[in-house]
Amino acid sequence: MAGPLRIGPVEVVPPVVLAPMAGVTNAAFRRLCREQGAGLCVAEMVTSRALVERNPEALRIITPGPDEPVRSVQVYGVDPATVAAAVRILVDEDRADHIDLNFGCPVPKVTRRGGGAALPWKHALFAAIVTAAVTAAGRVPVTVKMRTGIDHEHLTYLEAGLAAQDAGVAAVALHGRTAAQHYSGAADWDTIAALKQALDVPVLGNGDIWSAEDALAMVAHTGCDGVVVGRGCQGRPWLFADLAAAFDGRDERVRPGMREVAAMVRRHAELMVAAFPSEDKALRDLRKHMAWYFKGYVVGGPMRAALARVSTLAELDGLLAQLDLDQSYPGPGAEGPRGRAGSPKRPALPDGWLDSRGLSEAFEANLREAEASVSGG
Repeated sequence: MAGPLRIGPVEVVPPVVLAPMAGVTNAAFRRLCREQGAGLCVAEMVTSRALVERNPEALRIITPGPDEPVRSVQVYGVDPATVAAAVRILVDEDRADHIDLNFGCPVPKVTRRGGGAALPWKHALFAAIVTAAVTAAGRVPVTVKMRTGIDHEHLTYLEAGLAAQDAGVAAVALHGRTAAQHYSGAADWDTIAALKQALDVPVLGNGDIWSAEDALAMVAHTGCDGVVVGRGCQGRPWLFADLAAAFDGRDERVRPGMREVAAMVRRHAELMVAAFPSEDKALRDLRKHMAWYFKGYVVGGPMRAALARVSTLAELDGLLAQLDLDQSYPGPGAEGPRGRAGSPKRPALPDGWLDSRGLSEAFEANLREAEASVSGG
């Protein structure tokens, strides 16, 4: 890379971004990843409609932690006017230092209405949304995160990337998969390289970064200006320490034994309790992380089941104390893909969506329904 990654006035060091993940990248997890070395941490996605309507859950999602240095919010919207109104709230009320627009969600409940990764197919609408957001944001940098297209026969990333650049975005992030792939198969890093060649603004690569070596390989292969890490850090926030070392040219890598993993889980729990309205809600939310944290380690079925039901810090402490804390790092079993990859399938789309690049009244009605929820979860 030629120099440090800059997103408008925001310098991202190392050039590593924690991807927004519904139900995962709350204030507690963002702080944990930041403590490990992440350069920028993006909050969970919220819909523009929920922000405009001041939905309490949406406002909770975008509330930063007490020490958050860069307040990064991802907004999902399907109507230029509503997106602009949501962005104005974030800017006028000083709620964000960086705004990311989501055009990469492959979830059927979103794409079947024409939203998420399906939306860039309607090129004029995509350009209008991005332009409205950038105009409303003013001094606050806006970025776009997207996929390569709906499927391999309906790729949109180059056209959309150029439109986003023309609209004035500060950077574009590309997940090298189509909506049809969901998270299956291999990410196509060649598409990231092609986008980097086509654009002047920074391009960030996303997809199949499970290790620091993967990140360096992506940068070498694509020339991208930074990387976006999603599922690879689930249960492995120390991945960001590895990434920070790698981008700094250092060879050291974190290989935690059970004692270190247990300490990280306890730290995560403490941060969750501080961020949630009750200890019970915090520990319930933490349960999903347990399988990720202990992937590859010898824990045993009954203990895994008990960790997945934990409801208090005291209970968690008792369970962690029963683990073999002298167990060393298990190697490859603790690494690699995690989370649900799904399988390639025909994307759920509105009837006739691919027949035209334009919008009809029926499609507009579908789009409004795509934004009915608060977040992406």
